[in-house]
Amino acid sequence: NEIKKRRREYIEQLPPNKRFQHNEYDVTYQWSLAKEIDPALEPSCKVRENDAKREEEQSKVRFELIINDGKPETLVTLVNLKNIFSKQLPKMPKEYIVRLVFDMQHKSMVCLKGTTVVGGITFRPYYPQRFAEIAFCAVTANEQVKGYGTRLMNHLKEAVKREYIRYFLTYADNYAIGYFKKQGFSKVINYHQKNWFGYIKDYDGGTLMECHILEKIDYLQIPRILQVQRSAIYEQIRLYSKSTHIYPGLPDFKNGSKGIAIEQIPGIVEAGWKPSDQKYYRDRDSLSSLHTELGRIAKQLKAHNSSWPFLKPVSKEEVPDYYDIITDPIDLETIGKRLESGEFYKTREIFFADLKRMLRNCKEYNAENTIFYKCAVELGKFLKERWGCDVDEERP
Repeated sequence: NEIKKRRREYIEQLPPNKRFQHNEYDVTYQWSLAKEIDPALEPSCKVRENDAKREEEQSKVRFELIINDGKPETLVTLVNLKNIFSKQLPKMPKEYIVRLVFDMQHKSMVCLKGTTVVGGITFRPYYPQRFAEIAFCAVTANEQVKGYGTRLMNHLKEAVKREYIRYFLTYADNYAIGYFKKQGFSKVINYHQKNWFGYIKDYDGGTLMECHILEKIDYLQIPRILQVQRSAIYEQIRLYSKSTHIYPGLPDFKNGSKGIAIEQIPGIVEAGWKPSDQKYYRDRDSLSSLHTELGRIAKQLKAHNSSWPFLKPVSKEEVPDYYDIITDPIDLETIGKRLESGEFYKTREIFFADLKRMLRNCKEYNAENTIFYKCAVELGKFLKERWGCDVDEERP
């Protein structure tokens, strides 16, 4: 609270045109103020710098963004980077690696120790679409597990932010998925398909992953930001937590009682428990309230990031054999029309049965490594977590 008070006083004395510079993202100021008020905070909040960052600060390594400009020194660097990719990515055709690394539409973020290339990331930016496709990412074998890969990715994020790139997309094999997850990539593709479909190469056996690049995040300071935020959260938890309060045991059962009301158990009400609203459960089963509830569910499903393959019926022109394989098709538009009729869905079970069939149809027709199959999995998880509807449970 003292930190917040001092910070507020500091910002209020600034000219209006300077106040925006000291917002909630100004971690440097928060850090210095915290140590000024309580120097004892420093040992517990200080972040242990990883090897790569420390070596960078000592000028032992450096990170550069390069493009094939035809200069001899650039070509030598790209040749060394190409050799790393060829060795660390043996399944990738060497001719393909050469073509992309030296392509003038591709750029590379490289990590150098002196003049020796120890790793790099080659990518192609699509400026009108505001995304970049990562083609290759590797660190030489004898320099791995030193934090260079993470540092490379964070430097790359900072570099593309200045060029208004807001998303990374890449196809990762099974060995690379773990690395990309640690760098903020996800298998859930939120960037709208119309912005990237047809621009990037589809790799057989690869998993499409996405990373959203946020303007207000300084990716080179993430460890420090997280530590400051973690300390603030712990402080708030200590203010409200009652986990150290131990209630005495219940004497009722020793005295022959066979049961007590839940609200009489010490600590239950304090933990947030409250009696259920019985009227809600009585009204929920009425037809009108049922349709209202189902309408809300359908609206949330349509707004989900993974719902786009299911919004309309599958086009016979685009997928000629779909209706030969899927004999009982269903989609969210058809479900919406059935809801509007007010006659089709008499129970929640019938409604959820249509949703289950919709996702099962998708999984039946599409291969597991396709974006459509993955959307069905994500929407199925959403259904189960939100409403307990398990798409994978056995059919009666």
